[in-house]
Amino acid sequence: MAQQVVFGFVPKVAVVAFGGRALLPPETDGTQEEQQALARESAVWLVDLVMKGYELAVVHGNGPQVGNVLAQVEQMVLQIPPVTLDVAVAETQGAIGYLLQAAIRNELARRGAVREVVTLVSEVEVDPDDPAFRSPSKAVGPYFNRFRARILTEERGWTMKEEAGRGFRKVVPSPRPRRIVNVDTVRRLVCGGTVTIAAGGGGIPVVRRSDGDLVGVEAFIDKDHAASLLAIELKADLFVVLTGVPRVMRGFGTRRASEIPEMRVAEAKRLLKEGEFPPGSMGPKVDAAIRFVEASGGTALITDPAHLRSALAGEHGTVVRPDAAPVRRAAGKKGARRKTQGRRESGE
Repeated sequence: MAQQVVFGFVPKVAVVAFGGRALLPPETDGTQEEQQALARESAVWLVDLVMKGYELAVVHGNGPQVGNVLAQVEQMVLQIPPVTLDVAVAETQGAIGYLLQAAIRNELARRGAVREVVTLVSEVEVDPDDPAFRSPSKAVGPYFNRFRARILTEERGWTMKEEAGRGFRKVVPSPRPRRIVNVDTVRRLVCGGTVTIAAGGGGIPVVRRSDGDLVGVEAFIDKDHAASLLAIELKADLFVVLTGVPRVMRGFGTRRASEIPEMRVAEAKRLLKEGEFPPGSMGPKVDAAIRFVEASGGTALITDPAHLRSALAGEHGTVVRPDAAPVRRAAGKKGARRKTQGRRESGE
């Protein structure tokens, strides 16, 4: 694929997206030491891509981390002024990026690879007329009782939604990303050999005002869609979406359940439309893969970190290819991992 020429050669570029739960899974206490250890684990499979000859851009989720920031804000609201969601996203981009870049740099050094690693605090422009702003749906932050939820609605103008048995949470719009604001900088870094962590958490959501200024808004951008857009704008050769399952499955939860080793775009679109991939878990990942492949003609790979190495060797994962590409058919393992595909990746 066409790509920016740097120092006389055309680099292969890979963009990898993975959820915030990779560093803050619900079964841990979420301490800094635990997150550093998980960052080191993540660095191993990220550096695998570098060792295979790819220049690398990394997009991480930050849902649980933003939730923690907002919970801390509420605990100290009488002493410290609250922050808006765009600022909370920026804070977590820096914190998660620091953990990842330190771990990746050290892993590269262990393997004898000399690379710069950098985190870019990234803004992502959204359309102020996106329909999502008329119907907020993305829950963020801590739970509140009915009394506190009513006060927050009246005093701060929040939209609150009740979750049965747990209380009320703030819900915000989840608009589609339309432009990575600093994509030219990302391109220069990546194509110049720097491992770049960008568009963390889907990016800091900004809109363009009538006076031309870009300003932050209360919104949460899906990180898989932002990563897909980044991959398209970088003209990446490979887009990797890491999730909690080794392969995408058809017929999840039924007797006809089977793994999907490969899909053309048309088939992926059809299965997505038919509801094969739940909107709260696999749906956004398949949609992001479709958008990348359709726009770029590149290859998308969906798998879990444990199987990434074998997936890169063509032995695992689900590959999404352009319609013109040949697709290898395999029956897959019927009934395998039925429970895992439906596992909701909440808080990415």
